[in-house]
Amino acid sequence: MDNKVKIYIAILVLVFGITLLVDKGQPKPINWTPTYAIEDKIPFGLYIFDQEADNLFKQKVERISTQTPYEYLDSQYDARENVETYKIKGTFVNISEVNNIDDQSMKEILYFVSHGNNAFLSMKVFPPVLLDSLKIELKTDFMPVDSVSVWMANKKVNSKKYTLNTGLSDYFSKIDTLNTKVLGYQNSAKNKRQINFIEVPYKNGHLYLHTQPVAFTNYILLKKNYYQYTENLVSYIPKGNIYWYNKSFNDQRISSSPLRYIWSQPALKSAWYLGLIGILIFMIFNAKRKQRIVPIIKPLQNSTVEFTKTVGNLYYQEGDHTNIIDKKIIYFLEKIRTDYLLDTTNLDDNFITKLHYKTGKDEKDIRDLIQLINDHRGSYHGSLEEDLLRINTAIEKILH
Repeated sequence: MDNKVKIYIAILVLVFGITLLVDKGQPKPINWTPTYAIEDKIPFGLYIFDQEADNLFKQKVERISTQTPYEYLDSQYDARENVETYKIKGTFVNISEVNNIDDQSMKEILYFVSHGNNAFLSMKVFPPVLLDSLKIELKTDFMPVDSVSVWMANKKVNSKKYTLNTGLSDYFSKIDTLNTKVLGYQNSAKNKRQINFIEVPYKNGHLYLHTQPVAFTNYILLKKNYYQYTENLVSYIPKGNIYWYNKSFNDQRISSSPLRYIWSQPALKSAWYLGLIGILIFMIFNAKRKQRIVPIIKPLQNSTVEFTKTVGNLYYQEGDHTNIIDKKIIYFLEKIRTDYLLDTTNLDDNFITKLHYKTGKDEKDIRDLIQLINDHRGSYHGSLEEDLLRINTAIEKILH
């Protein structure tokens, strides 16, 4: 292993160790997200309420978590002729931070209530269909407040005030005073009394609407005797079975990734990112190919041509034109014998014809060359330098 690689690994291990030591001494941060999920043990989860639901309601509790209210209630409706009623009787319950009930489900809940049943909804934001049907208005006090005091309207139930840390204050700003019964109040630092819990009759049933769902969370139920306020709220629910819709808003966004547990744990998440960064650094520093430099070896030069030029220049400078012409003729005839397999003993008309067919060259050019060769061999010499040029030119016409 390369020494540089060992150094990188050592640095990575050191950084990882320091990170673990720093994280070990840090307290786990509190998650204040208002999930209102029954499996969450964080401050604004409903884990404790879910565990104590049977004792708080003092009635049979059926939990609805895999279906929408519409799907569940519609499946319980008996639509036979002259029946048209629900197979179940009791109170529909929902506790959530935001509106997690769709319009169709809200209409089904109202239809369920109209058949002599009830609904208990503790939410900060109510479905518009519900508000329009009951002719009530909800208002949010956007002025930030540290706490809100809540208490029951009926002193005989409980006259004590409880302080809830909720941030924004939601309350009913308009109600039908002739039909609506006020069950609870709240006020902020301004000491302005606001309605936060009401009972509204709807045909043959009743709806109980509450704007402070934080009263059902782990944080409140574990705070001194604040559970008494929660008991006071559920005490208004009439006798009968409880159908609790406990599908929290964030249940629909649970990741299906195999790494979801790693993402949910801060320490594992940090380790995962640190590991990825370490691998990336390793790849960057080892991206170059580690190979010795290969020397460039130049190919051997073909010196035959250079040698031929040198020898030719030597003969030319010596003025031995006859010798050059002879070697030119010998080279030409050897080339004809090798490439075209022709007998060059007799350079006659028969040879000229065969060479014409073999090479495809002009017959006149071949005949002129053969004539020059025969004239040279017949010891007829004019200007040797001129003969050399003429024979060389004639040979190049045939061979090129």
